[in-house]
Amino acid sequence: MELVGFQVPFELLRYSMRRVKENGCRRRVNVWRGCAAATVGQSLDRAGLGGGLGTHPIPKEEDTSLMDSVQRRKERAQNSPLSICVLGASGDLAKKKTFPAIFSLFYHGLLPKDFQVWGYARSAMTDEEFRDLILGTLTCRVIDGEKCSQKMEEFLPRCFYHRGSYDADEGFISLNREISARFEEHLGSEANRLFYLAIPPSVFQGACRGISDNARATRGWTRVVVEKPFGRDSESYAELSSSLGSILSEEEIYRIDHYLGKELVQNINVLRFANSIFEPLWNRNYVKSVQVSFSEDFGVEGRAGYFDNIGIIRDIMQNHLLQVVACLAMEPPVSLHAEDIRDEKVKVLRSIRPLRGEDFVTGQYVAANGHGGYLDGDGVSESSRTPTYAACVLSINNARWDGVPFLMRAGKGLSERKAEIRIQFKQVPGGLFPVPHLDTNELVIRVQPDEAIYMKIVSKVPGLTSRLEEARLNLFLKTAWEESKDIPDAYERLILDVIQGEKSLFIRDDELDVAWKIFTPALLDLENGDSYPPYPYEFGSKTLLQSEYLAARLGVRWSND
Repeated sequence: MELVGFQVPFELLRYSMRRVKENGCRRRVNVWRGCAAATVGQSLDRAGLGGGLGTHPIPKEEDTSLMDSVQRRKERAQNSPLSICVLGASGDLAKKKTFPAIFSLFYHGLLPKDFQVWGYARSAMTDEEFRDLILGTLTCRVIDGEKCSQKMEEFLPRCFYHRGSYDADEGFISLNREISARFEEHLGSEANRLFYLAIPPSVFQGACRGISDNARATRGWTRVVVEKPFGRDSESYAELSSSLGSILSEEEIYRIDHYLGKELVQNINVLRFANSIFEPLWNRNYVKSVQVSFSEDFGVEGRAGYFDNIGIIRDIMQNHLLQVVACLAMEPPVSLHAEDIRDEKVKVLRSIRPLRGEDFVTGQYVAANGHGGYLDGDGVSESSRTPTYAACVLSINNARWDGVPFLMRAGKGLSERKAEIRIQFKQVPGGLFPVPHLDTNELVIRVQPDEAIYMKIVSKVPGLTSRLEEARLNLFLKTAWEESKDIPDAYERLILDVIQGEKSLFIRDDELDVAWKIFTPALLDLENGDSYPPYPYEFGSKTLLQSEYLAARLGVRWSND
């Protein structure tokens, strides 16, 4: 085969076609030819045959990868008018997270020059009442005082409210009319729309149908952000996925898990794949165990009715912590583009053995230290067995991780608020320096609070001694970089990525399907019958004692320092 004077070897062509199958084009058959040409061009570059086909290099697609600079994001954002509509605008999620994140993007200059924010809910409210509602939640992390107030005064006049139902066409028809009349009719260019669903999953389908049928953008893209819970087991998720998939395309749906937007979770792939010292050790030959822990020093606090129907496993483990495990265990992606990263996450999740009841220990906090017990909460049945603490062990059946336990635990009503990852390494073979009283080396990634990465090592104590002690190599984000004084909230990063069309930090349909297949068998075991009752633990406990036994069965122990 000859291309513009070059003889292309068969092996090179076969490699190119394989890359076409591997990359995102397999989901976009209509752009097959363009992708094939680009891939062949990239292969020619690798072979040293120049910068494209002939004298005309193939134009690169707009790169919205994870490594975009802030300046580039600002430049891209400026010229694409945008309407952001938050459904469930009067709810806690919208007030505490969504609107403050949108405002932060505004005062950092990351929203378009032309934008509006719309609140949509069933409550009756005027525009002024809506502005007063969200004003109480807006803060400036780094620009206090007069300048912060000035930014708020610039932001609030761009905020409007529209009353409507989530499952009736009329509200979305009138919303579409208002957005067009107040904003889009005055624009000469494209006009995009972002819908954020801060609403219960029971009204997802009706809201998405109303958006799709009556409130789509006519001169730009339409994107819909969906919050968890995404079902409660494999069956309910399949129903939800089918209903949403019949209304919106996968490209339009952004399933948000705010943990993926946290700074240290984003840093996992950088730590692994940008530092040559870690990747050779990141496998069964050197790693003894991987531990992912989440704890809160408060109870369900006003969410008892909701939580009693969900429990800690669905609320934290099946989504937030499993996403962390996927980032820790995945193979290196082909590139930093969304589909390549998410392909590897799905691949490693498919390697995890489905969990059963015996893989868990669960607990439920009881009254202690001046705090009430879980069963004392409003809306909680006296006989509820909903766990507020759970620990489990995951087994990954692949060449990298075979035999390495991945321990996961999450709990409420514990002694501290903390989320962290610990990579526990094996002991040094040979035992030249016998240190049985010291732990093995550990790489610790503290997600919250006080974001940090540190390595636990064994070191000689200075002076006229041969004593060995544990020491730490520390990286504290807030002191390491000037930018760390302004670490963004996870929702800020994720909403910005929706605007930019970057899906690396969002969950794909097949990824959720596999996640539920891992947890559903265990949930059925735990919730049906009396074989696995939750153990009581006092409010303010450091951990659940039975979780220590779970780790001990595997020849490891939880690291608690």
